[in-house]
Amino acid sequence: MPSTGPAPLLSASVERALIFTADDFGLHPRVNSAVERAHRDGVLTAASLMVSAPAVLDAVERARRLPSLRVGLHLVLADGAATLPHARIPALVGPSGRFGDAMVKDGFRFFFLPSVRAQLAHEIRAQFEAFAATGLPLDHVNTHKHFHLHPTVLSLILSIGREYGLAAVRLPAEANEPWWIKPWIALVRSRLERAGVAHNDYVVGIANTGGMDEAVLLDAIARLPRGVGEIYCHPAEAGDAPLTPSMHAYRHADELDALLSPRVAAALAAAGIGPGSRGGFADVFGKGRAPAAVQGARAS
Repeated sequence: MPSTGPAPLLSASVERALIFTADDFGLHPRVNSAVERAHRDGVLTAASLMVSAPAVLDAVERARRLPSLRVGLHLVLADGAATLPHARIPALVGPSGRFGDAMVKDGFRFFFLPSVRAQLAHEIRAQFEAFAATGLPLDHVNTHKHFHLHPTVLSLILSIGREYGLAAVRLPAEANEPWWIKPWIALVRSRLERAGVAHNDYVVGIANTGGMDEAVLLDAIARLPRGVGEIYCHPAEAGDAPLTPSMHAYRHADELDALLSPRVAAALAAAGIGPGSRGGFADVFGKGRAPAAVQGARAS
């Protein structure tokens, strides 16, 4: 289902644009409630939906009530539930239907084993299909744990995603990234631009995953470079237990408080990043506009 969106906000007179995204939308009602609050009352502009997560139906209902919330697909290919049953993709998931977290091993299997790669393509298509079935416009695509840095995963996303209106993909490029990740980031950037798929210029959220509190956001806003940035986080309402075992150290409630913080909103205004410079990927780039659309902003 092709995505639709409003006219782009970014023009040659705007030096910077910013997308605030919450990942793991649909993982838990606490996440969904936080996304709704942070969008209604805070600075959150987008969310990335896990289409096979336990609370996905609740997330979709909330998104339908929030037409200004831009929703994308958070593809899960590691450490999460698959869309297809184990019988369809036995090389990818265990009997429980969940992906493991041995990403290096799986990466080699995706690249070298055609039978595994074929099952991977089926699962990626199934997740795009599940998102299309929600009826929500597809604002962007990214992957759980940034697995689209893998060239095989990215190739399948680009080839399959075109059929479902893919127009933008997260580029997980953060300042001071490790030296060994730079070639992979450069490859992803090059392939997205050759494919005419929009992407952000940089992200904020990798180094402080699970701890994107008010102090981190204020520091990031004070240091924003030119171009299109994406600040992503994992907000959730407070609860008695971790959302998942791998999130035991995440401070979800602090991240929600940061998105609701008047100090963060004031810092954005002071930095000249008002409502006309924020939104989802569709707002910033417009449907089908590639990163070249922001060259004037970068040069200004």
